[in-house]
Amino acid sequence: MKQNPARVSIQTQDFDATAELAALRAKDGRVGAVCCFVGTVRDHTAGQPGQISSMELEHYPGMTEAAIEAMIDAAAARFDILGARVIHRIGLLQPLDQIVLVAVTSAHRGQSFAACEFLMDYLKTQAPFWKKETTPDGSQWVDARVSDDAALARWGIDARNS
Repeated sequence: MKQNPARVSIQTQDFDATAELAALRAKDGRVGAVCCFVGTVRDHTAGQPGQISSMELEHYPGMTEAAIEAMIDAAAARFDILGARVIHRIGLLQPLDQIVLVAVTSAHRGQSFAACEFLMDYLKTQAPFWKKETTPDGSQWVDARVSDDAALARWGIDARNS
């Protein structure tokens, strides 16, 4: 996979997934598959609808980008991908706002699907982000979920030791 300095963006502003996908696959005739995941802010927590009024995301500048670049490199080593793009938003977000874009190109769909899922699983557990949810009961930092660690473990990676 060729190196692209715009593989990772950490930003406060929203993103246009259509434009990002077009840029990722631009002028590359080898691309036969594009897989994309867009994560959004839910309005609920623990199955209680309408409980989240906002979410705030913080990160460690420099470290976060380097960690995600390493994740993309790990995906490229495991899967036959042609390109990847990860955008993660920070700051104060509202329900329905987009949080994250993970997009991968490859010659065939299987590699693209697998690499996109791998990157999202890795991102959920290994990227240095901190998330705080505000509900009618106040604000609280969100702990890592066991299910996210289990998703990463299926790729042979122990979330505690990676």
